[in-house]
Amino acid sequence: MFLGERREMVEKLILADTDQERETALDALLPLQKADFIELFEAMDGLPVTVRLLDPPLHEFLPDITELSVRVALAESRKDANENDLRLLQAVHKLHEQNPMLGLRGVRLGLVIPGLFAMQVRAIAEAAAERKNAKGDPRAEIMIPLVGTVQELEIVREEADRVIAEVQAATGTNLKLKIGTMIELPRAALTAGQIAEAAEFFSFGTNDLTQTVWGFSRDDVEASFFTAYLEKGIFGVSPFETIDKDGVGALVRSAVEAGRATRPDLKLGVCGEHGGDPESVHFFHEVGLDYVSCSPFRIPVARLEAGRAAAESRGSDSR
Repeated sequence: MFLGERREMVEKLILADTDQERETALDALLPLQKADFIELFEAMDGLPVTVRLLDPPLHEFLPDITELSVRVALAESRKDANENDLRLLQAVHKLHEQNPMLGLRGVRLGLVIPGLFAMQVRAIAEAAAERKNAKGDPRAEIMIPLVGTVQELEIVREEADRVIAEVQAATGTNLKLKIGTMIELPRAALTAGQIAEAAEFFSFGTNDLTQTVWGFSRDDVEASFFTAYLEKGIFGVSPFETIDKDGVGALVRSAVEAGRATRPDLKLGVCGEHGGDPESVHFFHEVGLDYVSCSPFRIPVARLEAGRAAAESRGSDSR
């Protein structure tokens, strides 16, 4: 939603030096986001739609540091330096991270860039209100990504609740928007009981949870030593293909138990390719998750295995 023609708007948001510049950038993005959500809620009328707030690292919205450095150097050699490029290069250097996937992304973005998450929540709430006033049945759920501590979630939730209340008052609608989080860091799983105090649902981001539990960068290790690990029997199968029950799975299980101990009606699901893996689907059913989600091409397998898991569970109960 933020790439393509909109990338320049996000770039302006990142480069904003003043509150006014930041507000201008957010005001430009708001109607575009709202239009996205109106179409989405119309297509999914009567069905739950989980919207994950902005999660990618900031560098994805900025030019490549090498290309930009070359462009600035060439311009300076021609005595034709561009003020915007110079400013952009400073920002890219400032925001450059050695490991972006563990840096400024997810909930951290919402806390560091004032108004960003509030804009997205407002777009979701206004779109839901418009659909409701058009006799639609929007069922939006707002997901806060990469939470590691309940305090992060509480701050974002307080702001989101305020924005939703403002939209309800302005539109005369009663919006029932659930607010939850992704459990994709070990600390989040270990403190799930606390986090459930501020979350109405959990979605286990098992791709990132696998990376952070194992200390693996998936993009790097699969092409380097995974083959050797499989040959030596360290892995029976890649932990990115089938859930690692003893490690990642143990965290999921304990988080489910702690979260539901705090909030018995906590909605639980999984977001990631494990949601389309047969063995993983059976594990998720066993530990008490309500749903799995995965890439479109994996959906037929996920549905089949979810049905099998449910049938097997009923069969064992009857015995």
